[in-house]
Amino acid sequence: MPRSFSDFKRLLSPDSAASHVLASSPGGMDRVIARKPRWPRYAALATVAILICGGAFWALRGAGGNVYRVPVNRLTIGTVSQGPFEDYIAVRGAVAPFIIDYLTTDQGGTVKQVLVEDGAAVKSGQPLIILSNPALQLQVAAQQLTFEQTRFKYEHDLLDIEHQISKLQSDLARDKILLDGNAIAPSQYKQEQEEYNYNVKLRAATIASRNAEQKVRATQLTGATPGAGSHVDVANAGVEALTIRAPMDGQLTALDAYVGQSKSQGSVLGQVNSADHFKLTADVDEFYLGHVIVGQQARFSIDGRDYRAQVAKVYPQVTNGTFKVDMYFEGTAPAGIHVGQAVDLRVELGGASQAVMLPNGPFYQDTGGNWVFVVAPGGGHAERRNVRLGRRNPDFVEVVDGLKPGEKVVVSGYEAFQKMDRIEFQSAENSDNQ
Repeated sequence: MPRSFSDFKRLLSPDSAASHVLASSPGGMDRVIARKPRWPRYAALATVAILICGGAFWALRGAGGNVYRVPVNRLTIGTVSQGPFEDYIAVRGAVAPFIIDYLTTDQGGTVKQVLVEDGAAVKSGQPLIILSNPALQLQVAAQQLTFEQTRFKYEHDLLDIEHQISKLQSDLARDKILLDGNAIAPSQYKQEQEEYNYNVKLRAATIASRNAEQKVRATQLTGATPGAGSHVDVANAGVEALTIRAPMDGQLTALDAYVGQSKSQGSVLGQVNSADHFKLTADVDEFYLGHVIVGQQARFSIDGRDYRAQVAKVYPQVTNGTFKVDMYFEGTAPAGIHVGQAVDLRVELGGASQAVMLPNGPFYQDTGGNWVFVVAPGGGHAERRNVRLGRRNPDFVEVVDGLKPGEKVVVSGYEAFQKMDRIEFQSAENSDNQ
C-alpha cells in the first residue's frame, strides 16, 4: 500500500504503469518487474515522418531548381497539334518599276532650265534638263578649230600629192616615147617611175593618217568612237551633251535639279521608270538567306483578288539584318498599282506536309527553339524541357522532338524567367490580393 499521496500518484501515472508490473515470487511475495521503454520505437516513426515531409517539400519547392510565380492571365499558352504544315514566310513587299534608267550628266555644268516636273510622263528623247557650261563650249570651239586646221592641212597635202602624181604620169608618158626613140637614158626614166610609185604610196599613207586623226578627234569631242554608218556632229557633240534627254518612255521621278545648281560630271539628276511594267521588291530576314531561292512562288492579294509572283533575283548582301529579293508577276499584273505601293507576300519555301506543330510566339526569340516551358497535366505549373524545333512560319513552328500532340506550352515571351526551371501559376484574384 502507498504510504503517502505522492506514492499513490506515482503509482497511477502511465510511466509508472509502463515501467512496473507486479509479479508473484515463489515465496508468495509480489515483486516489481521493469518493462522495456517505448521511446525508441516512437523516435524511429518520427524520423521516417520527417524524411517523408522533407522529401515532399523538396519535390514541391526545390526539385525544379529556380521557381518563378506569375499570374496565369499574363501568359499565352498554346496546344501542340498535328496537321499539314505550310512552309512559308510572310514578308512586306513594295511595287517597284521593272526598269530604271538614271539621268546622269556626261558633262558638268550649271542647271539652266528644268523643262519637266517630277512625276511627269516623258517620251524617249524628250529634253528634260538643260545645263550651261561656257568653258566647255569654248573648249569644243577650240577643238573644232584645231580639227578644221588639221583637216585642211591633210587636204592640202593630198592636193599636192595628187598634183605631183598627175605631173609624174604626164612625164612618164612623154619620156616613154623618148625612151623608145633612144632620146633619153633608161636610168632617167627609171628614176621618174620610182618617184611616181613613191607618191602613190605617200597618198595612201596620208589618207590613212587623215582618217585615224578624224577618229581620234571625234573621240575627244564626243567621248565615243563613231562606228560605221554613224553620223556624229563633231562640233556640237559636247554641247549637245549638256541637254539631258529621256532615255525611254516612262515616268520621271527622284528629280534633283534646280535652276542655278552646279552639277559635276557623272551626277545623277533623276530617274525614268518604266510606266507600265512593274516588279515587287522585299526585304527578308537574314535567317532565310539560304532558304529563299530563284523560282519560288509568292502569293498576295490586292483589292480582294489573289495574285502570284515568282522570285527572280536574290541579293546576297545583308544590310541591317535583311537581304533584298526581286519578284516578277506571273501572268497579268494587278490593275491600278503604283510604285511604292505596299504588298503583303507569302513566300512559299516548300509544299505542305504532315508535322507536329506548336503555335509560334515570342518564346522562340528567347530560347532559339532549344527549350520551352511545358504545362504539367494538373495545369498548376509549367516545367522547363529541352526540345528540338524545325521549320517556322508566321503561325506555327515544326516540332522535331521533345513534344507530343495535346501538350500545352507557354508560347509568350520568356524574358522574365529565362533562368528559371519551373513556373508556378497564380490566379488573377490571388495576384490582385498580393
